[in-house]
Amino acid sequence: MISRVSHLLTIAALAATLTLPLPLARGAGAGGTAEKKQKEMEAAVVKAAEAPNADLTKLQCGNLVYAGGKSSICFADKFLGDIASQTNLNVGKNFIPVRLDADTFFNFPFCVWSGEEDFTLTKKERENLRRYVLNGGFLLSSPGCSDPKWDTALRRELKLVFPEYKMVKLPMSHPVFSTVNQITRLTDKKGAPAAIEGMEVNGRLVMVYSKDGLNDVSNAKGCCCCGGNMIVEAVLVNVNVFTYALLY
Repeated sequence: MISRVSHLLTIAALAATLTLPLPLARGAGAGGTAEKKQKEMEAAVVKAAEAPNADLTKLQCGNLVYAGGKSSICFADKFLGDIASQTNLNVGKNFIPVRLDADTFFNFPFCVWSGEEDFTLTKKERENLRRYVLNGGFLLSSPGCSDPKWDTALRRELKLVFPEYKMVKLPMSHPVFSTVNQITRLTDKKGAPAAIEGMEVNGRLVMVYSKDGLNDVSNAKGCCCCGGNMIVEAVLVNVNVFTYALLY
């Protein structure tokens, strides 16, 4: 089972960069819509998750495939490169698609979880999610395009999987806001104050979530989403969260 620090430092992995099929990578079907291309890229992520190709010499970040076959390309992995440049951590710079219902899920002690529209997890996914989080796994999550349907579905699933734990607003005094970058305030795209939530298990932060968005969609290749009401400081937050998960 996962021991967060030791797993991240000695076993945690970065799988090889997801390589899209050549026609897709070149934007096959030039007449197709941006939405169609995004769906095709998301389908490629789902397919790649069937056999994650992991380089276990580096720290890594999984991109969850869940609810049978949902995932997202609208969460940028730019923050991983920032971690590599701002710290001495040997961090892989690309997400690794991984299925929530697979045993390989437990090889990835840090994962992003995003998407759009309503969803329902399977029994196996719920079992894996609970086992993962209670044994050292960490989740960074937000909906694509600030989608309220996805937000509702996520909260519903968390209540089913973790009935004894709740999501709470994280105060700006929390160390997650100062681990690497000093973040004194959060603002949304409209300039209004924003906040992120977290879930703790036995005093240990195991999940960070924003209903507005931590996706950094301007750096998400192939994403046609407008970003919704995304938090402006998303990249700084994500750098801190990953590093916090390693240290605490």
